[in-house]
Amino acid sequence: MQQQKNGQISGDLYECEQRLSESLQKLSCVVVAFSGGVDSALLAYSALACLGPDKVLAVTADSDSLAQGELEHCRTTAALWGLPWLSVQTREITNPAYLVNGADRCFWCKDALMDALNPVAIQRRASVVLGVNVDDLGDHRPGQLAAQERGALFPLVEAGLDKASIRALALHYGLEVWDRPAMPCLASRIPYGTAVSVALLRSVDRAEAAVRGFGFSDVRVRHYGETARIEVPVSELAAAVAQSEQLVAALTALGFSYVTLDLAGLRSGNLNQAVLPIGSSI
Repeated sequence: MQQQKNGQISGDLYECEQRLSESLQKLSCVVVAFSGGVDSALLAYSALACLGPDKVLAVTADSDSLAQGELEHCRTTAALWGLPWLSVQTREITNPAYLVNGADRCFWCKDALMDALNPVAIQRRASVVLGVNVDDLGDHRPGQLAAQERGALFPLVEAGLDKASIRALALHYGLEVWDRPAMPCLASRIPYGTAVSVALLRSVDRAEAAVRGFGFSDVRVRHYGETARIEVPVSELAAAVAQSEQLVAALTALGFSYVTLDLAGLRSGNLNQAVLPIGSSI
């Protein structure tokens, strides 16, 4: 596939682009964990350009923690790019170590992902690659350890790409996902120590879909039992306040007794503050 590029990029970003290409070209065949977010999308798109469609397979994990519409988004994006794609079922929801929702929940989630990806990779004699970026290294991400222990590679990290650089490079390539908000797994909305269940995951999914329907660009609904805590970007807090009655009505209709708005705004990985050392930031 010939990459279509828009305009010029900085020297530093060009060097990152070259390092990414070099990392991918060293691999004879890859299976890309493809969530449809900008990180995995850039990785899959670059792999397709470097190795060709016979040597790349994008795989999306279909699980109870995947938000509605995300699987179809991955399917249509792959079709648009001519990217070979399939979905696999992951079974983290059957693992008691995952369900207890300790600080290592993400480890067991990625472990289940690798359970699904490794057989595909072995069959294709391929390497499993994940869209982990440099910024992720500073967050509480035990899933990275699980993936590495199972043999996954992180080409974006090898290339020195952080989130801003990834978005800039995706824009340079004209990828429509370049500014797509992150969509972490739904379990990340449930505070550590509160057991994960299919019912809770579906409750979060419905709540976020409802809030997103009010026109917010990015949304998290943290689930505290009877209380829903809404997070939207700081720039959209005034809009949330202006629609507070409608938001309360929408979420109480879904079973919540109380609806709150986080005045600090949306912070990805917010609940990780409970397990990070004092003074750490994400």
